Amino acid sequence: MTKRIVESLEVEAGSGNVFADLALPDADKLKIKSGLTIEITKAIHRLQLTQSEAAKRMGISQPKVSALLRGEFSNLSERKLMDCLNRLGYDIEIKVKPAAAPTGHLMFAVA
Repeated sequence: MTKRIVESLEVEAGSGNVFADLALPDADKLKIKSGLTIEITKAIHRLQLTQSEAAKRMGISQPKVSALLRGEFSNLSERKLMDCLNRLGYDIEIKVKPAAAPTGHLMFAVA
């Protein structure tokens, strides 16, 4: 086995939003949708639901549940993802406050 020593390694700190770091449009919305998708996945596993059971409970098709579990959320709106979480027994609280900057931003937090 050969060991390699790296003399210098360039590291760049992330912003906390990988979508913004990749300069994707609507990065804040993508972060929220990905957070909601992660929580839906956790809920489905916690409740030990099959994809068919989860689909029925959330009011979406089984293929859409399958896509969500693979991290594909582009075909569902933030509102629909929130509705899915509600149907899985989660409360969602939206907090609005004045921004420190001239333009505000969206943020996702889990309690």
